[in-house]
Amino acid sequence: MFRVASYNIRRGLGTDLRRNLHRNLAVLKEIDADVVAVQEADPVLGELFEHLPASAVAAESDYTPVTLGTARGDISWHGNVVLVRRTATILDVHRIALPSFEEQRGAAVVDLALGGRRLRVVAMHLGLLGRWRARQALALLERVETFATHLPTVMLGDLNEWHGGGACLAHFGRKHHVASPGRSFPSRLPLFALDKIVINPELRLVDAGVHDSALARKASDHLPVWASLSLAAPAAATP
Repeated sequence: MFRVASYNIRRGLGTDLRRNLHRNLAVLKEIDADVVAVQEADPVLGELFEHLPASAVAAESDYTPVTLGTARGDISWHGNVVLVRRTATILDVHRIALPSFEEQRGAAVVDLALGGRRLRVVAMHLGLLGRWRARQALALLERVETFATHLPTVMLGDLNEWHGGGACLAHFGRKHHVASPGRSFPSRLPLFALDKIVINPELRLVDAGVHDSALARKASDHLPVWASLSLAAPAAATP
């Protein structure tokens, strides 16, 4: 079993209107996930990892940021950052540009080996307009289906979907299980379940929830969401 998490950090700007990325890393330490999809991480999170000494990064987290951007060492793709345990092995990375109206949107796909298991992680942040969210979901699903290698897949992030019957959720739900861990926005008084975790049939949802701590309520306007996953049992052969 392994744990994934999604966290919109609002570029480190907390509900106290102070920017402090160290708090976001401390929240991730509370969650203790194996893989984290971070949204709204550009450009401040990149600066955090660039300017903090390696000893401080080691002291504050157990993660390695995956290089996602087109420039060498760039860990952000349209604000998405993927953090993985240092014990994980990165096998492949794909960048997906998504159609958008209000601002550039994208998704990052990371294939990795974790604890002897191969896993595909898709980190995403969809738009504010429902019609465009639907287009983005379709574009993402169509692109992932073109990959030559098929892997157990978890897609997670801030979907910005306010309505449980939204078209983007319907698109994801055709071939995947969409988990809504709970209300995660706004963090001080959570009313909306904007952050989702989507898994394909090769994975099984064991548990999921919203990480609601005093620090998380202060560190960002979103609370992180998490899920514990395991590989689904293979289907029994037909006699």
